[in-house]
Amino acid sequence: MTYRVIALDLDGTLLDRQKRILPESLKAIQAAREQGVKVLVVTGRHHVAIHPFYQALKLDTPAICCNGTYLYDYQNKKVLASDPLQEELAQEVITMLDHSKIHGMLYVDNAMLYERPTDHVLRSLAWAETLPEAQRPTILQVNSLREAAQEAEAIWKFATTHPDLKALKAFTVEVEERLGLACEWSWHDQVDVAKGGNSKGKRLQEWVEAQGMTMKDVLAFGDNYNDLSMLETAGLGVAMGNADDYIKERAARVIGTNEEPGIADVITKEILQ
Repeated sequence: MTYRVIALDLDGTLLDRQKRILPESLKAIQAAREQGVKVLVVTGRHHVAIHPFYQALKLDTPAICCNGTYLYDYQNKKVLASDPLQEELAQEVITMLDHSKIHGMLYVDNAMLYERPTDHVLRSLAWAETLPEAQRPTILQVNSLREAAQEAEAIWKFATTHPDLKALKAFTVEVEERLGLACEWSWHDQVDVAKGGNSKGKRLQEWVEAQGMTMKDVLAFGDNYNDLSMLETAGLGVAMGNADDYIKERAARVIGTNEEPGIADVITKEILQ
């Protein structure tokens, strides 16, 4: 079967540990695009935090951001479709974060907001400093996430972190049961909280069908739990070798880690040959 869409997660998948795209991946993706294949970034990141990768890939497609919360048009700098979190629910999440002493970054509009500089925040800021100024994400310290949530036009998600993973898991269970929100692990110590019903797979399917195709036309790559919704519904869902065993078991194929050229190998075999 010839796939007409390539859906790519970023962290842990397309990006290596140094947040770089392997040259083999870039070459294979460009060759696929020259054959008319559509390539989409499908990420848990805010759109302000994917500039260097989107530009390196030279894409003309919209990006699926914050685990499917919204579809962003880079060419025209606007949101095409979205299901943001209601402000009232965001305020309840903030109350629960304070009570559990769990850190949360708030993703809104065109910025990522935080109250105190945790290790997660400092890593993000350090990465931003390595980029050209035009590609740096907007990461801002605010006095109050509550006030920021009140002022935001759209609340995309919370990125929550805690060194005690059991405490973080307990927090997510409570959020899901009490508020009915979507909680997805996007990194080994990060759980994203967004409006219930949002997922990478759902937003990807909407876009694919709007283009006159089906999910059978999609070749998808991912490594984490927030990728399962697209790995399980794609024509071919490929898990990275650095993924948890549970994710590997649910994928149709498993390749090498994000430090190896497995993505390029699959694209070459399934599309270019």
